[in-house]
Amino acid sequence: MHSHLLMSSNSLLQEQVDSMLREDTETLLITASDEVVSEIKKGLVKLFSAFENEVSLLRLESIMPPCIAEKKILECLSDLEWMWNVLQKMDLMREFIFLWAQISNNILKVVLDEQTGLDLWELKLKLIEVTSKILEAVGYGNVAIPTPCRVQLLNSWLPYIRKVKPLLDSEADARNDFAYKMDEDLCQNIEGAITSLLLALPSDNQGDILADWMMSTEQLSYPDLSEAFEIWCYRTKSANRRLLEGG
Repeated sequence: MHSHLLMSSNSLLQEQVDSMLREDTETLLITASDEVVSEIKKGLVKLFSAFENEVSLLRLESIMPPCIAEKKILECLSDLEWMWNVLQKMDLMREFIFLWAQISNNILKVVLDEQTGLDLWELKLKLIEVTSKILEAVGYGNVAIPTPCRVQLLNSWLPYIRKVKPLLDSEADARNDFAYKMDEDLCQNIEGAITSLLLALPSDNQGDILADWMMSTEQLSYPDLSEAFEIWCYRTKSANRRLLEGG
């Protein structure tokens, strides 16, 4: 049970959460007291802080070898995935998404650094898997967040996914024992979520993101945003036509 990560300073609240989660494993939503919710939010911030701190240690090879640092980061991500599942039951995913968006650029700067993140394939895939959950929640309207946060998620993670997937595929082609390839379901889920999320943005934001996507010609194969591009073109032409007719 991971709940000790949230409430180590309050054993009574920890017992309440343990009991709540055990009794409601099949329940879609769990009702918790304000005190429990407050403690869980504090615990969430601590988990994200620990995760960001462990990632930053990748730059300090003299302190910790990359393989050990990666293991610690993956443990943090496991804790965060558990927390995501808890927050889903409590309808509190917004807090997780805001924090994920807030730290994304710092995390990716380290992971994509050729000196620090060259062979961290398991970590690179796990980041995509966690991000997939967020993109689906936001893209399909399960969680409503402001437009700037949605744009930030796409601006951070769409280029990352476009860059990392071909690298994972290449490693898988070269090595029979390579286990960190995006499977078909994950690819389809991400592509669908990004398309849905993109089409719900204001037209100008859609245009900017699609323009960047079109410019990256060598990476157009995934994710395939041609459907979003066609819909955006149609909507833009229709809006321009209405303006002309109105004028």
